[in-house]
Amino acid sequence: MEETLFNRLIGTWTLVELTEVALESGDISYPMGKSPKSLIIYNPDGYMSAQIMNPERENFNQEHWKGANAEEYIQEVSTYLAYSGPFYADEEKQILSHTMFISLFPNWTGQTQNRVIHFENEYLILESGKPFLAEGKEVVHKLKWKRAENLKTKS
Repeated sequence: MEETLFNRLIGTWTLVELTEVALESGDISYPMGKSPKSLIIYNPDGYMSAQIMNPERENFNQEHWKGANAEEYIQEVSTYLAYSGPFYADEEKQILSHTMFISLFPNWTGQTQNRVIHFENEYLILESGKPFLAEGKEVVHKLKWKRAENLKTKS
């Protein structure tokens, strides 16, 4: 198989670190905690799916998510990010595009967002393609991924 950017992405990756960097001050924060749980999956058919969560989420008081109270819903959406759709890897520009066919954050549905992509040894590094506002500051996200190992537990 040819060693293209597209082919290097194929498979499942787990998140090592997600940082948010303030452009003006350089301050670094961890919007999903210092040890986020996540999977991003790139399929050979050109579709991807990303799920990122803060593992310190609290369980809801009830068994079904539709029975949650307002505070539980706030926690649910502020500690979890999910979207899926087509992806495109631009070899020349080293840009990865994610088109959000579906998204937990409704504003993203239908959007295409670019990521600056590079590899450092065994790590996949993705950075937001353009700055955005978070809590009144212009920031970028930097995500460090590694190939997922088989997560099945041994019996």
